Amino acid sequence: MGRAERGSGRSVRRGLKAQHRRHPASELGYIGAEGQDTARERTSVHVEAHGENMIGSQTERAGAAPARVNGSLALEVEGVSKFFGGRRWWPFGNGETRRVVAVDRVSFTVPRGEIFGILGPNGTGKSTLIRLISTLLLPDEGRIRVFGMDVVRDEAKVKRHINRVSVEAAFFKKLSPMENLIYAARLYGLEGGYARRQIVRILESLGIEGRAIRAPMEDMSRGMQQKVAIARAFLTSPTLLLLDEPTTGLDPHSKRDVQEFVLRLREEHDTTVVLTTHDMVEAEELCDRVAIFDAGRIVALDAPARLKEQVSAQLGRPATLEDVFLALTGRPLEQPEEVIDE
Repeated sequence: MGRAERGSGRSVRRGLKAQHRRHPASELGYIGAEGQDTARERTSVHVEAHGENMIGSQTERAGAAPARVNGSLALEVEGVSKFFGGRRWWPFGNGETRRVVAVDRVSFTVPRGEIFGILGPNGTGKSTLIRLISTLLLPDEGRIRVFGMDVVRDEAKVKRHINRVSVEAAFFKKLSPMENLIYAARLYGLEGGYARRQIVRILESLGIEGRAIRAPMEDMSRGMQQKVAIARAFLTSPTLLLLDEPTTGLDPHSKRDVQEFVLRLREEHDTTVVLTTHDMVEAEELCDRVAIFDAGRIVALDAPARLKEQVSAQLGRPATLEDVFLALTGRPLEQPEEVIDE
């Protein structure tokens, strides 16, 4: 994807970018040059999401393949499939085995520095795909490479370059955000004093300040706990950040905090982001390109603006991403979402 194409994809985010402030790298709250090498020499700690979803796709749309940025691809997914099998219980007999195709020959590439969205309803397996990329699951077919490293053969090396935020994060609830993040920083191999300064900057950037930094996690809302999970992922300044529904349930102000931080991370550190979401506004404001999933396959992959243009021509009016999903799948994407109070 050239500069002109990326410009068209980013134009939809002008309103968001106009509001966020530019900070020097040292003020962003994630690891700069002095701590980055140390952090990447450690294996990242991944937080498990709860439950398995189903996902699938075919191949990348013709003409939608991105150009290489700085001569490298951050992520290559080639013909990847994942199956889950189980035995149904019957009162008599041995039952029967039923295989579920969770990921069906998924293929796409993500150039370095791109924010790539995976858009689809809950339960379509977006989390399964993220687990495969993050080495938490092994693909049954196909191959995944992160900056040229195979996630199966080079698992330890891959983990040094990635971090992941899941829908449900685990913490020591009796401890404060500071204590939980210091614990994570030690696992990452960061020096204590440096880690404390970075933790404060990260949390303040996400709207967690003052007493909240040292209050027990059990006294915080789920939305605030989710922000701490995002802060934990930023501690290592990953070159590939995997965000699995990172703003699900957050109030609009908290969502904006997280979205602004993701944009700053990409703009100032060239971080590549893979984002799963069913929030169309979030996909449109953040993502350079979006892959739309339905019934186990990628039904479209392009910049949000171009996807809407194609459907607008069919409808004879300006289209939304909801219109795109409806036109491609025959059903709406929107789902009711419970907002987590702050």
